Amino acid sequence: MLEQDTFALTDPQELRSLIRGHGWAILITAADDGPVVSHLPVLLDRDGSGGDTSDDAGGMPALVGHLARADAELHRLGERKVTVVIQGPHGYVSPSMYEATPYVPTWNYVVAHLHGQPDILDADATYDVLRRTVDHFETARPKPWRLDSVTPYAQSIAVHTTGFRLTPTRVVAKHKLSQDKPHDVAARVADALAGDDPHRNPELAHAMRKVQVPRD
Repeated sequence: MLEQDTFALTDPQELRSLIRGHGWAILITAADDGPVVSHLPVLLDRDGSGGDTSDDAGGMPALVGHLARADAELHRLGERKVTVVIQGPHGYVSPSMYEATPYVPTWNYVVAHLHGQPDILDADATYDVLRRTVDHFETARPKPWRLDSVTPYAQSIAVHTTGFRLTPTRVVAKHKLSQDKPHDVAARVADALAGDDPHRNPELAHAMRKVQVPRD
């Protein structure tokens, strides 16, 4: 991913927020016969007190996740470096949203690439990741379902999963949100995305407004 200072996302807290809100990730490994790609849920790692940890280099967020054991074997997980892609809000921006000219269509987005070599978790730690994953995604439900309600069954299938922890050695993150446009133009785009435009995208509009700072 092209690194551009204008769009660089370097705040560790913003990165953690991105991961918390967009935990469906892409895991990529460069194998001898081509890339291996999996889609999987990930969470922020946590410290001994149950809070998020950032013990990795540069204070960047560390991740935990799990995938089917067969997929982990295809990745040779733990033996090779990987990239985990976290995709945040994104969407099409029509030139008509700018109410100015000349402009062409573009795509605004928030994304992070976390690079490193993951550590494989043992059975107990893997089961803890499974439990935490369920708890995380059930939080929004009025009566959250818990993995412990089916412990014997859950444990019987957990043996077919592989948990991992990734402490990234390099993070490249980007929020391309029209920061390169005049403030009034970018504000009109955010308003269009938040309104009744055919490409309405309130989450992207919110992300844009977080970075919009009037310029002289």
